[in-house]
Amino acid sequence: MTDQKPTVVLVHGAFADSSSWNGVVEKLQSHDYPVIAASNPLRRLTSDADYVRQVVAGIDGPVVLAGHSYGGSVISNAARGLDNVKALVFVAAFLPDEGESAIDLSGKFPGSTLGAALRPAPVTLPDGSQVADLYIDKEKFHDQFAADVPEATTSVMAATQRPVTDAALGEGAAAPAWKEIPSWVLVATQDQNIPPQTQRFMAQRANATQVEVDASHAVSVSQPGEVARLINAAATAVA
Repeated sequence: MTDQKPTVVLVHGAFADSSSWNGVVEKLQSHDYPVIAASNPLRRLTSDADYVRQVVAGIDGPVVLAGHSYGGSVISNAARGLDNVKALVFVAAFLPDEGESAIDLSGKFPGSTLGAALRPAPVTLPDGSQVADLYIDKEKFHDQFAADVPEATTSVMAATQRPVTDAALGEGAAAPAWKEIPSWVLVATQDQNIPPQTQRFMAQRANATQVEVDASHAVSVSQPGEVARLINAAATAVA
């Protein structure tokens, strides 16, 4: 046992930014956790994971690494081989096995309505490759992403959403860290992006500790206390 609380690193997913963790950050800080909400580039899975890996590698002491949505794919790749990562927490998130993409998993079971809500925009990456930035249509954002969040809030979230490239969602994952690091999963039972059945499947496959919350995909916004509670449980278990 140690008195040192781990640093909690929070990684947002697609169509969000670090502010989507604000309520969770407040809860964790009130219990004296050091917290970093990393800015996920949302360009390609490999490069996104490399960025988060560098963030985590620069932290002294133990780390609990949490990811929402596509951020789950990122943390699973980023944490592999990092000795200071003691627990992984997946919040309405992907837990891909090697070679699986977010697109593969989102279609594994029925229930996702995300595809029909997306609006693509062509973009050129720094390496010259042509991809599409994907946004959720602003008129569909509330019902698709955050149906249990007040519309006054989701209108701002829709305006400030960060796009993800189709290349990032389609890239196969590397060997996953959840095979080596204890993992916790929050299943959002009203999720319209990642079907709850898919979330349960991934949690069971990873032999993760699982909780279910009656919430939309944006559970970190609508129920930050539940998310912080699970992160605290993970941190306490590996202390």
